[in-house]
Amino acid sequence: MLERIFEARAVTAQALFASGSDFPIGGTTSAVVINSNTVFQVNAVFSAVSLIADTISTLPLDVFFRRDGARFPFRPKPVWVDKPDIDLPREAFYSGVITSLLLDGNAFIRVFSNSRGEVSSLAVLNPTNVTVVRSGIGRLVFTLADTGEVVPSEDMVFIPDVVRPGSVRGVSRVEALKENFGLALALERFASTFFGQGTTLAGVIEFPGNLTQEQADNLSAGFDSRHRGWRKSNKTGVLTGGAKWVSTQVDPEKSTLIDSRNQSVLDICRAFNVPPHLLAITDGSSSYASVEQTNLAWVTHGLRPIIQKIEGAMTPLMARTPGGENAFLKFNLDGLLRGDISTRASFYASGLQNGYLAINDVRRIEDLRPIDDPAAETVRVPLANINIDAADLSSTQVRVQMALQLVQAGYQPEQVLTSLGLPEVPHTGIPSAQLQQVPIEPVHVEPLTPDHINAPDSVVA
Repeated sequence: MLERIFEARAVTAQALFASGSDFPIGGTTSAVVINSNTVFQVNAVFSAVSLIADTISTLPLDVFFRRDGARFPFRPKPVWVDKPDIDLPREAFYSGVITSLLLDGNAFIRVFSNSRGEVSSLAVLNPTNVTVVRSGIGRLVFTLADTGEVVPSEDMVFIPDVVRPGSVRGVSRVEALKENFGLALALERFASTFFGQGTTLAGVIEFPGNLTQEQADNLSAGFDSRHRGWRKSNKTGVLTGGAKWVSTQVDPEKSTLIDSRNQSVLDICRAFNVPPHLLAITDGSSSYASVEQTNLAWVTHGLRPIIQKIEGAMTPLMARTPGGENAFLKFNLDGLLRGDISTRASFYASGLQNGYLAINDVRRIEDLRPIDDPAAETVRVPLANINIDAADLSSTQVRVQMALQLVQAGYQPEQVLTSLGLPEVPHTGIPSAQLQQVPIEPVHVEPLTPDHINAPDSVVA
């Protein structure tokens, strides 16, 4: 009976506080309230979320399909791809999706269709207003808390972030890491109070004699009016009548306030997988040799998983577009993965020389106008740097040289051509001048006589 009585009583924070028990006011040990609204008061959280949301939402987005392993653009592109919410820009729509995913761990997108079943508009819902359960047949059913409307899974795009085994909803960063966020907010509020109300002169005034309450109030008020606040902290204080100032305030550097705030920013960087240098923390903690390599790692391990979750959740909507059953959405990350100018030049040179880039491919990547020439669309091969359609000319030339040497060495031309895989070529039948034998005629030599021998200018053949 007593257990039922205690279970029926509402246990409030005020009751626990009055009992003297250790209870974190506001749900955190740092005595601040952390929820989806107050968490944005933390500077680093706002910066991390806006950085990720702005970076992804401004990436180019297109629709493709594959045929024989090659990727081709899907045209005409559905209107909702570039304008998902008819009343909001595309960047604002995807920014809302990413913000919901980062903070709540879930993103809910309501799908509105026309009479033909095609997507007409999309709307990002407040994740705290949506409950999701699995029905008896295994399908997800969504309920809007404010109206009680039940939305079937066909009319809802659900994107969870990190999901615990056996759960449906994703894990909320605000709930899972509220102690870290609460500490960061508490440090910011303490710093604001420190500079807004405290000064380096904060302390007590020791007076040798006894003061009345009115005299003490006048002395305190007069001193505060001249020195209280950071704007007046450097003014010179003057005490008379033997009064002495005793400082009781701790120096921010000695209290490690600055280090604590930097550490809280690093905790938030880890929570959102953001490199510290992007939130203005240069502590040398990066293991990469350059900022460029750190940014590439952030794109690979920080942004790509979020992008792929959005692509995978939005792609099934293409099935509602005629002919789009096998189409898929794809964000273009080339701009984020692009290195410096010398690195890009080296990559383009390698692509052109090794036959996997054409001239217009390079110009398109660099946002340059393509050259109106078929040669600019032709991929070239190494060595001779010729059109890929004539890639066999180099090997054919080598075999012809081998055939020429073999024929000159006396081998039968027909057998040489067959052995080297060369086609037969009609011959005139006249041997090459290099193969014709030069006829040698006998030379008549006159016998030597004494006259030939004695002649001084005679030439003996």
